Amino acid sequence: MIILKIGGSILTNKDSKTSEVDAVSLKRIASEIKKSLDSSDKELIIVHGAGSFGHPPAKKHRIGEDFDKSQYPIKRLGFCEIQNEVKKLNMYICEEFIKQGIPTIAIPASSFITAANKRITNGNLDLFKNYLHKGFVPVIYGDVVLDDDLEFCVISGDQIIQYLAVNLNPEKVILGTDVDGVYNKNPKTHDDALFFDKFSSLKDLDTLEGTTNVDVTGGMVGKIKELLYLADLGIESKIINAEVEDNIFKVLENKKVKGTVISRGN
Repeated sequence: MIILKIGGSILTNKDSKTSEVDAVSLKRIASEIKKSLDSSDKELIIVHGAGSFGHPPAKKHRIGEDFDKSQYPIKRLGFCEIQNEVKKLNMYICEEFIKQGIPTIAIPASSFITAANKRITNGNLDLFKNYLHKGFVPVIYGDVVLDDDLEFCVISGDQIIQYLAVNLNPEKVILGTDVDGVYNKNPKTHDDALFFDKFSSLKDLDTLEGTTNVDVTGGMVGKIKELLYLADLGIESKIINAEVEDNIFKVLENKKVKGTVISRGN
């Protein structure tokens, strides 16, 4: 089993004020996934980010922050707006995947996951297992969910990856982002950014100046923290650049691809 996360910055124009799908990238990534599925038998789960569909309304409605009970009606509508927006993106993604012959089935986090203080506490994965057993490719994404402490919160695709990996024990976890992996500073704005081919400790985070995309779900630092937890369980993951043609195909086929490995080993 492989869990593949495709960042929202790859599939959408994340900095856009409107919801825009990057149709060219989506089509290319779908074709690379299809090529890999055709070349070898594998169980695959796809997780995708919310990008320009989910992040703007999440910031607008400040979901996950404490609020007065009098604000409940407007917060509830905000929850619905965010859920609807990320569902739209998921529909575009699944539509392209199905068009290319990938048997994708959407499973929204908001339909079966609950949280407490922004961390997943419950989520029955029997449905995932059944779909995988029957040859489907489940697709889940960053979403809003009910929260026992805060009423509502945003659950990132990166936290979903951790939850799935802990409970399903995949062979590998792959994160496709818009950079080659982890750098000590943003490589898009700093020519002297230092690349890490491996991350193995939270202490390494002290060397990071910032993230490539600072968003409501924690950016690159948030991804690393979730993956280091998996590393403690013996599950290795790798962060790669999904904007580079054939990188997704190669990493799914266990071929050499530049990236940052998150592992506790030497």
